Amino acid sequence: MTRPEGNRGDATRREAARPRTTTQWLERHAISVLGVATALVLAVVFYYPVLTVFADVVRVGGEWTLDVVVTVLTDPFYFGALAPVFAGEFGAVAEVAADQPLGLFGFTAYQAFLSTVASVLLGLPGAYVLSRYEFPGRRTIRSLTILPFVMPSIMVAIGFVAFFGSRGPLNDLLAILGLGPANLLFTLEAIVVAHAFYNAPLVVRVTTAAWESVDARMVETARSLGANPWYAFRDVLAPQLLPAVLTGALLTFVFTFMSFPIVLALGGFQLATVEVWVYSLVQELEYAEAATLAVAETAVSLALTYAYLRYEARQSGGGRAANPPPRKRLFPQSPSPGAALERAGVLAYALVVAVVFVGPIATMVAESVTGPSGFTLQYYEFLVQRQAEGASFQTKPGVAIRNSVLFGVATLLVALPMGVTVSVLTTRGGRGTRLADAAAMAPLAVSGVVVGLGMLRGLVFGVELFGHRVQVTGPVAITAAHAVAAYPFVVRNVAPLLSGVDRSVVESARALGATRVRALLDVELPLVASGVAAGAAFAFAISIGEFDSTVILATGSTSYTMPVAVERYIGNRTLGPATAMGTVLLVVTSLSFVVVDRLGGRWEA
Repeated sequence: MTRPEGNRGDATRREAARPRTTTQWLERHAISVLGVATALVLAVVFYYPVLTVFADVVRVGGEWTLDVVVTVLTDPFYFGALAPVFAGEFGAVAEVAADQPLGLFGFTAYQAFLSTVASVLLGLPGAYVLSRYEFPGRRTIRSLTILPFVMPSIMVAIGFVAFFGSRGPLNDLLAILGLGPANLLFTLEAIVVAHAFYNAPLVVRVTTAAWESVDARMVETARSLGANPWYAFRDVLAPQLLPAVLTGALLTFVFTFMSFPIVLALGGFQLATVEVWVYSLVQELEYAEAATLAVAETAVSLALTYAYLRYEARQSGGGRAANPPPRKRLFPQSPSPGAALERAGVLAYALVVAVVFVGPIATMVAESVTGPSGFTLQYYEFLVQRQAEGASFQTKPGVAIRNSVLFGVATLLVALPMGVTVSVLTTRGGRGTRLADAAAMAPLAVSGVVVGLGMLRGLVFGVELFGHRVQVTGPVAITAAHAVAAYPFVVRNVAPLLSGVDRSVVESARALGATRVRALLDVELPLVASGVAAGAAFAFAISIGEFDSTVILATGSTSYTMPVAVERYIGNRTLGPATAMGTVLLVVTSLSFVVVDRLGGRWEA
């Protein structure tokens, strides 16, 4: 019996619609496969190490116990006046508060609060100048506000040591003015100013973007109803800027609460924060106590990061058309007395910026070519000699540069697809998207010290799996730690642009037969190429400058990087070679960032 022709055609079409090869199947399910692969990578190189740290808190010497937790929580050294509360000894609160009110955690939060205030106070005038004035080089200066994010923190610490040191330019200037020397090293003030160096540009960028999206018509309406400029600013403009200022302040507090290299270099153990003390305990092999502190710190940072994500989600829901007030010329041809006063204020602010931002980096470079008798290249010669003649156990500059670049490339190859995949999955919407976004962004709230400690205690020492001992050591472990630190920045650059893509364009491509992955590659990613390029540049630069986890994982190995080499030269109390190595790090970081950014820019629409 012959099958009807119509049924045969339907069967043929159904057969053609099925994926016939592995390649076709992967193309249809590539997003899901990448999502599963990303989840597995995060589970292995992030969540497992972090859970290993958590396990070290309650499992000591092979036995389950809460003794270490109780000891840490009830120790005034760690929790100050809260320690008697945790111990149930409420009568001792006043006595402990009089002797040691803050404790280690309290001091960490206190310096983070001061650093946040300093960053906001230093950043807001910059946002005002960039958003309200037009002057030559404004766009360039605005672009340069990204530089602190790609500068390794240990290099900045070297610059501050050179600038604020007893023989630094600051004390030379004070001597010219007839003022006494200022000893700012190993003081809280130096830590706060260094943190402001990093985070004030963050406040500038966030607040400038908000200032350029305000509705000036609301201000004009308030003025037409009789409000003077101050009341118009307070009641109309400030509420529009407040969300951006709070966002910058919250992120700054999170970053400075987890600060490590800057505090280690500028404060030492005299002004230790939780991160520095965890590192000290790891060096002394006190893993249980270090893990307890790390878990407590992680709980605080995760709570703050979750609050930031919730706040960001609420603010992004109600967009408004940008109608900013027109910018004024900073240098008008016929300046009024008021304009002259404004220019004087801008000049004063520029001098402060020069001291805080330009001074330390310029001093580091100058210090690297300055010896007791003037100009010299002896510190660079020292690096060359160390590379040529140094023993295998010594820190060689060439090895550090090679490792940093290789780790940067490897991190880029891992973090970029992870970040793009997470961006695609979290911008699709649907149930569980917010939870998935928070879980994917968790590495942003967990310090590199915690990740490094977890990898050291787990994957580096080895894990029994089906009767075999699996170890991840050296370059692989460091690359994994770098990728975990870098990919959230890819997400934060790509996801906002991806969520703004016109879905009708994507659906048109799907209607014409494009698979989901083909529509992503041919339609969506080209439209968000600038975000992908920025994310790639961030990932590479963050790897180049990553110090927190690397200093733990590179101990006793030849996998050290340039930031670790800088720290080791500081440890030897040889500031000259440290500044030379820091200058090399500055050059490599800047060139790498420019190259990756330019290569990424070739794919922009």
